[in-house]
Amino acid sequence: MDGISPDTTQDDFFKALEAEMSKVAEFTQKQVGEIRRALASMDRVLAKHPSSAHPPFGTKEQLDSIGNEFLSLEKFVNLNFTGFRKILKKHDKNLPNPAMGFYMGRLHQQAWVRGDYSDIIVTISRLHSIIRGDNHLEAEQTATQDFLRKTTKYWIRNEFVTAVKYIVSQRLPVFLFGSSSDQSTVSDAQLVNSVYLDNSQLELYHGRLDKSPGAIAIRLRWYGTGEPELVFVERKTHRDSWTGDVSVKERFIIKPKEVPLLLNGQFPVEKKTQEMRKKGTYTEQEIEDWLSLVTEITQAINFKQLVPTMRSQYMRTAFQIANDATVRVSLDTNLCMIYERDAGVEEGLRWYRDPNVKVPSNEITRFPHAVLEVKLEVAEGNTAPQWVEDLIRSDMVCEVHKFSKFIHGCAVLMPDEVQAVPYWVDDPTLRASIEVSGGKVLLDADEGRVDANKQYPQLLPHGPLATDRRRPTPRRWKTDEPSTAHGLSPGVAAPGPSDGAVYECYYDQCWNANFPDVQTVTQKVEPKLHFANERTYIHWLHMAVHIAGLATAVLAFSPSDSLAEVYAMLMLPLALVFVFYALFTFHWRDTKISTRQAVRWDDPYGPVIVGVSVILCLAIYFGLQLAEIAHLLE
Repeated sequence: MDGISPDTTQDDFFKALEAEMSKVAEFTQKQVGEIRRALASMDRVLAKHPSSAHPPFGTKEQLDSIGNEFLSLEKFVNLNFTGFRKILKKHDKNLPNPAMGFYMGRLHQQAWVRGDYSDIIVTISRLHSIIRGDNHLEAEQTATQDFLRKTTKYWIRNEFVTAVKYIVSQRLPVFLFGSSSDQSTVSDAQLVNSVYLDNSQLELYHGRLDKSPGAIAIRLRWYGTGEPELVFVERKTHRDSWTGDVSVKERFIIKPKEVPLLLNGQFPVEKKTQEMRKKGTYTEQEIEDWLSLVTEITQAINFKQLVPTMRSQYMRTAFQIANDATVRVSLDTNLCMIYERDAGVEEGLRWYRDPNVKVPSNEITRFPHAVLEVKLEVAEGNTAPQWVEDLIRSDMVCEVHKFSKFIHGCAVLMPDEVQAVPYWVDDPTLRASIEVSGGKVLLDADEGRVDANKQYPQLLPHGPLATDRRRPTPRRWKTDEPSTAHGLSPGVAAPGPSDGAVYECYYDQCWNANFPDVQTVTQKVEPKLHFANERTYIHWLHMAVHIAGLATAVLAFSPSDSLAEVYAMLMLPLALVFVFYALFTFHWRDTKISTRQAVRWDDPYGPVIVGVSVILCLAIYFGLQLAEIAHLLE
């Protein structure tokens, strides 16, 4: 901060701090206003052209420029927040009067920190959709809704959330649920609550954790704030992909007052079936499918004695062309998991926790990352689009294999009741949130307990092995003179190259330009690679056994003091060399495969050395035989 001298008092320091915070707030508000005005101007331009016509030349480039300006502003906010935090941390380290707690609270209340710019993302997404000319298909209503999707989950650090939203919004529109026509008040996210059912043995938790064939998860989900208006009863069934089957999610809709009846085994199935037939809007097959699903879920709840156990709560932003589920991307932020078995639920008075009662700190865990899900409709020939591949290869997202909110919540909030925990609890970025929630026992394995998670550190998205997998890529900048196109000021404090030049970035370089040091390239690993490594190891051992067996037979049946014994004594050490080489290579290659290191996994020198050793042994034996024959001919 400017104007700070060695004899500055604490009052002067705090005044300077407040002044800098106000300066950042004023600049941010000004830039946000200019971005909104530029988007409104572009909206008016596109409104004059029918959606079927080509947009005016250069419209997409102008929209990309506005989007990049918004990303630059987002990074500016993140950098300033980090700077204030470091200044306060250094203040508390060197002075006896701590101020970080108070001023961090002040920072979180600043408009430029907590500012919700959802309307900007929604508008950018809508304008991109207009430019692309997305087709909106007619929705199909069915009694039950089955989803066959291939889902991959990723963690995103909070500072990259806006950038990821912008990147996805360029290809898919924000999927709004019954939003107001007033776009200025529209939010790009919707509150989602999911209450998961389980029994006292946590049978469903352990089945989902072990990925047992046919393992199910049953949850009650509703959308929006306040009391639920509609409840989606969902069942997810796991099936191993290697068998050719796919996991499926099935659901049906009931009213909130019917949930206790469902949990108590008193749900009026026959009455509902008759009502559906009277309406005449459902086919007989749809009614039969609905009846089968409801019966199976009701039986599972009764026989397994399932009760509300854990709730996940988050703000979800969905990206999808309306009624077209070929590619669907969802981004969950402000994620927390809540222990649901409070007094009211235990006594059967409520089926979800009373929202008016404060939740104890050891019954809630706040997840430190956003969660990105990329869902592809399962159909022959369906592959992820190139832009999806580019996004998931960037370091803004970290793939977490089979991550589950239900599993994470149960493991952290019920550590004394679970028999096993997921591998990702060992990720260093989760330690603080787990400790705050009272789950420190998960981080310190007891003596005698086999901690299987420690055997798979290569799967963790953060940590030493994850760092080793990163390979830096060259920075790609496109610098230009400061521009005021679309009414946007150059942004004197916006981050950029070291020479201070304002920069632009195109879509395929968007994360490189805004986050130049965050590119990850990892080797693709399939399960068959490990089996191939084992087969190679066994082939080498097979050859070693052959050589050792042949040498042993020669020693056993050849006369003493003959050249045959020399041959056998040469081949036995060679067999041992084969064994040791095979063992070393197997472990070396397995480490490379597990950590996905971007290096060669073959050994170009070992086989050559072993082959030369065989040739050398045979040459020695051949030379001795020639010498003996020459001696006999003399």
